[in-house]
Amino acid sequence: MNDIDAIQRQMDRVLGFFPRIEARINGLFGVNTVILAIGALNVASPDLNLWFVSVPGVFAMAGLMMSYAFLYRANFPDVNGGQGSLVYFAEIQKRTEANYLAELTACSNERFREDLVAQIWRNSQILCAKYVFVRYAIVATTLSLLPFFIFLAVTASIHSRVPLFNG
Repeated sequence: MNDIDAIQRQMDRVLGFFPRIEARINGLFGVNTVILAIGALNVASPDLNLWFVSVPGVFAMAGLMMSYAFLYRANFPDVNGGQGSLVYFAEIQKRTEANYLAELTACSNERFREDLVAQIWRNSQILCAKYVFVRYAIVATTLSLLPFFIFLAVTASIHSRVPLFNG
């Protein structure tokens, strides 16, 4: 494929997936934060002395912390690579404006096409890594939900917030 327009469309197609992953990252970050806030609002410090409160709370917190760690990795993937690229942002920022301008204007069409194809490959790697970390974060959050619900049920029953147990 030597048509630079087709290569550019492929690059745009790959770059079009980044906002989807970013939306998942932001959405899951919000969900995790809401879960933590609800948990914090439903517990009093004396409750933490009770094993049937603290054990599910620790498991829920551990799952959320793992999820946050994966979300961090998804937000800040490894951007190394693309040595000498005139297209890859991590390589462009290493140059001065004047050097970049001179290198870009001196670049042949063939070299630029190759650089675009390499950029498609590198962006695909970054996108895949972000997707994998978001998937792990979703799994970690999902696994934390059962202990979180147990935690909520126990704290609600302790503080008589469940009408069924009020008598």
